[in-house]
Amino acid sequence: MGHHRDDVLAHAVELLDTHGLGALTMRRLGTELGVQPSAIYHHFANKQTLLAAVADEILASRPAATASSWPDRVRETCAGLRTAMLDCTDGADVVATVWAFGLGAHGPADELVAVLVEAGADDELAAVASRTLLHYVFGHAFEEQTARQAIAAGAVDRTLDSLPDFDLGLELVIDGLRSRLSA
Repeated sequence: MGHHRDDVLAHAVELLDTHGLGALTMRRLGTELGVQPSAIYHHFANKQTLLAAVADEILASRPAATASSWPDRVRETCAGLRTAMLDCTDGADVVATVWAFGLGAHGPADELVAVLVEAGADDELAAVASRTLLHYVFGHAFEEQTARQAIAAGAVDRTLDSLPDFDLGLELVIDGLRSRLSA
């Protein structure tokens, strides 16, 4: 039985969420789908292309920012990105890596740039601010996801309460942007 690209992608996301990034291999994906691993390459040229599609699929669940003020739209975009990544095992690792390699996951960056330009930032400030916000969200989500997994496995004696407050950190970045935009 042949599989469509969407079927392969859906199974890849399920495999990632169930077993983590280490288990998401072309060989295992092919085996679980009952095809030779080479059949996966019909839909995805390589693992990086597959991971880019997986990252975009993870991000597809994000709600659109609807707030009227730019700070609220930034908050909504960042919170939606964080939630989407945390909702999938190793989602932060996949999305951040794909974005860093320039292979996909551009939606949040493009949204943040557009919001900041609309708020009055020049192109350079909007680009740097967008990357700064993404780095904050990626880093926080990665730390939280890693801590959750380590706590669940009994590997560390830590609680999630020990993590830095996401909202407070985001407010610090927004405050800095607000001061730049009002200058």
